[in-house]
This record gives sequence, C-alpha cells and structure tokens, in this order.
Amino acid sequence: MKKVGVTSGVYWVEIPEADLFVLCGCPADSVKHLMKMGHIVEAEKNGAPAQTGPNAILLSDTTMQHGSFSNLAEFPVLQMLYLQGMILPNHPNNTGRKPMLIGLEDQVRSQSEYIYRGTYGLASLQEIVETGVPGDLARDIMRIKRWFAFDNIRRTEDLLDLKIVDAPAVELRNHAFVRRRGFNRYEFIHEGQSVTVDLNLAESEEYPPTYQLEQKQVGREHFSVIHVGEGDGWEVSRPCMGSILCFQGRVYLLDAGPGIHHSLAALGISGNEVAGIFHTHGHDDHFAGLTSLARADRRVPYFAVPPVRASVVKKYAALTGRVEDTFYRYFEPRDLILDAWNRLEGGLEVLPVFSPHPVETSVFFFRVQKESSYRSYAHLADISSFDVLRKMVTADPSKNGISQKFYDACTARLLAPVSIKKIDTGGGLIHGNAEDFAADGSGRRLLSHFSTPLTESQKKVGTVAEFGQEDVLIEAQYDAQRLEAERILLSYFPQVPARDVHALACFPLMQFAPGTIIQTSDIPVANVFLLVRGIVERREMPESAPVKLSAGALLGELEALHDERPRGLSRAASHVTALRIPRDEWLDFLNRLGLTDNLRRVRAEREFLQSTWLFAEVVSFPLQNRIAGLMERRFVKEDTVLRPLGGAEVLLLADGLITVFFGAIPIENVTPGDFFGEESILRGTREPPPGWEERFARPAALGAGTARIHLFEARALLDSTLYAIPGKALEDIPIVQWRLMETYERRLKSFRSEMRFEWDEAYAVGIPALDGQHKEMFRIIDGISAMAEGRTPGDGAALMVDRFISLARSHLRYEETLLSREPDADFDNVVQENEEFLRKLEGVRKYLERAPADTLLTTIAFLKDWAIDHSLLENQRMKSSLS
Repeated sequence: MKKVGVTSGVYWVEIPEADLFVLCGCPADSVKHLMKMGHIVEAEKNGAPAQTGPNAILLSDTTMQHGSFSNLAEFPVLQMLYLQGMILPNHPNNTGRKPMLIGLEDQVRSQSEYIYRGTYGLASLQEIVETGVPGDLARDIMRIKRWFAFDNIRRTEDLLDLKIVDAPAVELRNHAFVRRRGFNRYEFIHEGQSVTVDLNLAESEEYPPTYQLEQKQVGREHFSVIHVGEGDGWEVSRPCMGSILCFQGRVYLLDAGPGIHHSLAALGISGNEVAGIFHTHGHDDHFAGLTSLARADRRVPYFAVPPVRASVVKKYAALTGRVEDTFYRYFEPRDLILDAWNRLEGGLEVLPVFSPHPVETSVFFFRVQKESSYRSYAHLADISSFDVLRKMVTADPSKNGISQKFYDACTARLLAPVSIKKIDTGGGLIHGNAEDFAADGSGRRLLSHFSTPLTESQKKVGTVAEFGQEDVLIEAQYDAQRLEAERILLSYFPQVPARDVHALACFPLMQFAPGTIIQTSDIPVANVFLLVRGIVERREMPESAPVKLSAGALLGELEALHDERPRGLSRAASHVTALRIPRDEWLDFLNRLGLTDNLRRVRAEREFLQSTWLFAEVVSFPLQNRIAGLMERRFVKEDTVLRPLGGAEVLLLADGLITVFFGAIPIENVTPGDFFGEESILRGTREPPPGWEERFARPAALGAGTARIHLFEARALLDSTLYAIPGKALEDIPIVQWRLMETYERRLKSFRSEMRFEWDEAYAVGIPALDGQHKEMFRIIDGISAMAEGRTPGDGAALMVDRFISLARSHLRYEETLLSREPDADFDNVVQENEEFLRKLEGVRKYLERAPADTLLTTIAFLKDWAIDHSLLENQRMKSSLS
C-alpha cells in the first residue's frame, strides 16, 4: 500500500494486491497533475494502446473549497473509460469491471448526474424543445447526440461502480476497505495496513494549475483578441483553449476553462473587470472556471444560445446539488439567437453557429464595423473534423447522423473567411483537423485545442498563439483606461452631474509594476487611489493573510476621512492602473455631495466588513456603504440561544464566541470575523440529508419546545457582539453568495462524521465466537450514540460504557488465548496493546463521571475508532496468524 501527495488536496493511493489505484480528490486538472507526476503514462497492453492511471476516484465531502469546485470527475472518468480502454469494445482493459466513484451519497449522486450531463447535455427531445428549438432541428440534434453515443444514451451508473461511504467502513475490492475519519478525511485499510488522506485545503491553499504563467501587461483596444489558452483537457503545460475579446476597452471571456483565474491574474485582470462571458458549451475544459466569475461583486452577463445555457445550467445544478435557478445568483443571462447576427450594445455583433457535438455547442463569429468594412474574429471551439461529419451523413432520416444538406451548410459556415480564425485541431471523434482549413480564406489562422506537437502539414495551415498575445483588429482612438475610471465613478455616484465626475476622473493615472508598494502604514494618506485595472494585495499585519482587491476598489478612502495612516500595506499583485485623487480633492468632492457625515457614521462597520473573509473582496464603494448602513448591532449574553428575528439574515461575530450546532452535534466554533445563519438564505436550494430530524435531536441546552427555524442552531459561549445583515441585501452579490454556499456545504457535511455505527459482514474474521462479540460491541456503541444524539431516550450511557468495558476485557482475553497457541502471532505486542487500550478506556470512563455532557461524544468517537481499527486491522492480522 502506498500514498503519494499529488498536489494541494489531491493524493494517489495504490493497493496493487487488491488491484486498486485511487485518485483521492478530483478538482480541475487532477488528470493533468497525475500525468505530470507520472501516474498516467502512455503504455500498451496486448498490442493495444492503454494509458495507465486510476481505476477509482475518492470524492471530496464538499462541492467546493476556497471558491473552486472540489469534485470534477468528468475528465478522470473519460481517462479511465476511453484512454485506459475500460469501455472500448474488444480492448484488453475492458474486463467488465467498472471504475469506481467513492464518497458520501450526495456527492456520488451529484457527480453521477453531472457526468451524465457533461456527456450528453440535454438528453431528451423534450428538454431541447423546451429551450425554444424548433421541432425539426431538435430532432436533428437528438440524431447527432445518439450518433456520438453509439446509438445508446446510457446512465452513469451503467458505466461506473458507485461506492457510497455510508457505514463505518466500506469494502471496495478484495478485502480493501475505506472509512471516513472526519470531514474530508478518509482511511484506506488492507490486510493490516492503512493510510489516511486529508482532502482539506489549508487556509492559504488553492488548487494550482500544472503550469506557470508569466505576468504580462495587455492593452485595451477598441476591438482585439487576447489569447489565454491553446491546450486541451490533457495538455499539462498550457491552459485550455480560450480567448479574451476586448471591445471598447472592456474584456469578455470566450469560455472559462480550469484555472482561468490564474490566466486572468497573470494579465492583471480581475473578475470584477469581466464584462461578460460568451459560452460555447459545457465540457469541463470550457466550464470548470465559471467559479472564478462568481468571485465578482456583481452578476456577470452570460451570453449563449438557449440550448447551451440550459445544458450548462443543468450540469451546474447537478454538480452543486442545487436547484437550477441558483445559477442566476451569479450570472445574468443574455440569450443569443442561433445562426443570426446578434447586435450588442456599442456595435459589437456576434453570430453563434451550431456545431455538431455530443453536448449543445455553438461556435462564435464576432465582427465590428470600421468605416465601410468589418473586422472579424471566429472562435471555433469543439468542432468535429469534416471526415467525422462525412461519416455521420445518411440519407435515411430515421437513422442517427446528419443529412448531406446539413453537412454542406455546417462546413460552409465554418469555412467562412474572417480577419482572424482560431480553430480546434484536437482530432479524434469530437475535435477538428487543421487540414480541413487548408483553403480557408481567413486573414490569419490560429491552431488550438491540442496536446501534441504540430505536424508539418498542420504548420502549413496555421500558427499557434502565445499566452497573452494580443491581435488588434481595431485600435482605440481614445484613452480606454480613463474612460473606465469615469465609468466606475459614474456608477458609484449616479446622482452627480457627469461634468463633476469627469473632472474627478481627470486626475493622473498611475501605473504600478507587480510587487510595487502603493500604500504603507509608515506614510499618512495623501492620495486616494481608485483601482481601474489589475489586482492589489492588502495585508493589515505581516502575519495576516492578504486580501485581494480588484478594479473598482478604493485605497485610502476611509483613512482620508480622518487624516490617518493606512491600516496596512497595499502592494500590486499584477500590473496595476490606478487613478490618483489627492486627498483634499476627494474630501471636497464628498463634502459637495453631502456624503462625508454618513461615511463617517458607517466607518466602523465598513472597516469590520473589510476585515472579514465573507466581505473582504466586495470592492464596490456604494455596495460597502449600503451593507454597512443596513447592519444591526446586537449584544447577547453567555449561553443565549440565537434565533432569527424575522426573515433571512447573516450574523457576523464582532466579539465573543459562538458555537454552531446541527441537531445535537456541535459543528464548529465561530470566532470574531466569522459568520453563521447562511442557511436562512440558502435553505431551499438544497434539502437536508434524509432522516436528519429523526436522527439528530435538539441539544437540551438550546431549550426544549423552541420552534426550529434553521437547520443549524447557535449558542453564545461568551458574551458576544454581533452584526445582523438582512439576506435581501446580499442577493445580488455573487462573491458573498458563493461563500455562503461554500460554508453551508461544509457545515452540512461536518455532521456526517457522526454517522450511524452498524455491523457489516465484510468485517467478519470468520471465527463465530469473535464475530459475535464484535457485533455486540457495535450494538453497544450505536446505543450510546443514540442516547447522546437524542435518537433514543435515557440517561444510562455510563452503564453502557461499563458494559462495553466488561465485554472488551473478556473479548481481548479470548483473542490472546487463541494467539498464544500460534508461535508467529507476535503475542507479546498484542497483549501490551490490549492492556494499553483497557487502561485508556478506564481513564475515559472515570472522566465521563465528572463531566458527562462535555465528554460523551468524545468517548463515542474513541470507541468507534478502536472498534474499526480492531476489526479491520488487528483482527485481519490475527486472521492471517490463525489461518
């Protein structure tokens, strides 16, 4: 048995004797990390190509960590099924044994549905028609889907073995077990050996990409294309295929692949600067980065044709386990008409063209008029090669595939000449071939979406863009940066005459290189800086975690009100453009608006908001003021039960200590700067686990008979000061909604550490007397748990612990008697370990008498751990000795 760290939150566990190779944790690009580590390599089996790799995936307990999806099993599953050959007809690795998906039930079920949607998108004619697609085209789309699916759309469970960890320990294969040791912590056990993996990210960790990007500064032209990805889902050295469209100085994403926030940061672009996303389709190498756009403090416009949007929303809902409408908390839909030029604000036009693919897909053509002609760009992501399309052609409308007329129209659209065309050349069944565009009349052809070196014939067709390369189609004849500064100020002060805002925007624009200190606590504030572009890290104390500020943030604005020094150090994390407003001019501007007194009144609240994880990246000046103005300060005494005082609200702890409970189980302590009450906003977007009300009673300290309003309850352990913020005030702030959802998910899963403790025949040693005693131990422990959790009445937990001690003592003596007859059974060590356990157990029992309320759950955890260790580790070794 071997465990290897792969990257942050990801491990590789192999048990060759059990034919088990597990990818533990599967965030975006986990397959690329396995490739980089050498756990996936090109190989051959019985003359057939067959990559090595995992045959099982252990899922994280939680959907997301630190703002990114934790479970994205689509590409790992594709690698197992296709690149390893486990699903390919007549392949030597297609033995009938399915790859495994392991984890908590809700995560396994969510991943199953998400993989299904990632494979097929909209999976029925009715679902397609409901998006407004005409009947004839909808039927053509289903014929295409079924052709790519080899005439059989199959559920995920037909392809994967779904292993749900709903018992103390679950057998995976060949006497190899897995058990859950706590939130996101799992132990693998086999023949007396074990390893433990912890899938939690540390406070300062995030899921890293497999590549390093050089920081670059790009222009903001009237119409240009910035290239941010040319690889595919298997390329370890480059980001996935994607581009940034720049129009009138504003940036729009074309797809959002994994790690897109790293690409944007390297270019000095923050999520708040993204004016919208044009989405081609929902495969993970174009979808996984959507979480980065949810880090903005406003909803991001989402441009797509309705079938693509519906497909993506269903995949997102499956992945997160929430209702589809939750997607619109983060994105503002802007539906496009398929196969028609859609004119957007300012004169940008976009033509979405249908692309035959397993999921709903459209490629994009963009154009902007300059004088009497157009400059244009085509983004052909995930097209099929013309050879594959020809194989799909059939004259029989009852068969799956396409008609000759459909083929002719599709290829003619793709070959339409433009100024610049980026082409998917990944090959295979669902990607394009460069040679199809050899006669394309476009002015410049770029090849993308591949992971192998270009062939000589491909090099004759086109070239490859470098990361950060910008193709300018129409130069800006204006100062785009100053116009952006003015736009931000106008949005902040809509009631102010435009000429006054224009005068404020005329102050100098400063450029800061990465690493430059912008403000420091050593120097009083002389200027207020409005961030126009780029990312700034603010650190209040040398040892504190940095807060990332993006476009729209104001530096020194609060300190300027009282002629103070900055609270910490602000440093450029990328190339930064900032409007430098002298302090006196800024204060004069606020005085003329009559805002100064109000800003001073809410100063303490805003400073507190900026110090919290929940609100630190809410950079909008008016948004901070609005929230601060709605905050209600509350004082609570020690041992107070905290209940909502009306509608949904979030409670921020300013001072004191709060404990959050799920039923009878303490989930976590809330310390100053943390929050609770998130479920009052998110409740209804996810149902609680089945049977939770029956299994987890209210803690007695919370007061019997009190009406339950929240899943989570809270109690003040010390006198505490809180700020209450109405849920309505947070509805339109994606970064806050995302963090509320992440916290809710984490807390909801934490209670699962106290799952029911039940015997499984897989734990049997094969000696009837011993197995009978083990079963009785399990029954006693579950009985104690039931009392502690309120599942059964009674106060006899101490007596049941006494009963367990008596049974354990006689049981261990019997085992020692059996082992004493075997010369190779390591008898002396076994006796010593048994005595140590009994000594600890007696100590726990004595402490339980002095403080039963504080130690019972700890006692249960101790007994459960020992019982599993004993039955799956010690007794497996004993079984080997006695065989």
